[in-house]
Amino acid sequence: MKLLIVDDNKDITTMLSKFLVMKGFDCTVSNDGKDGMNLIKKGLFDRVILDMSMPDFGGMDIINELEKSNKLKDNKIIIFTASSISEDDVSDLLKKDGVVSLLRKPVQLNELLTAISN
Repeated sequence: MKLLIVDDNKDITTMLSKFLVMKGFDCTVSNDGKDGMNLIKKGLFDRVILDMSMPDFGGMDIINELEKSNKLKDNKIIIFTASSISEDDVSDLLKKDGVVSLLRKPVQLNELLTAISN
């Protein structure tokens, strides 16, 4: 399974990609929202693990851009965030066709594996 991890924190992307590669996944990392957006639009990934809080172009910007271009539904996005998001906002995000899960940082690795497998 091909995964894309989009998070501006290089420590997080390094740790997650090493763990997921050890579990047999093919991982690509982007530490920049706009670069991550371009990779997502190419449609090469089975799952996208997307941080919501990134400078300049964050996860919500990516989701909105994908929605505008009618490509959100073509993806399986796992939102990954340390931000405090209200339960209403979580519910609204999970209703979007293409957003499959929301995980809060710090994430339990078994929860991440479950979200990827679903």
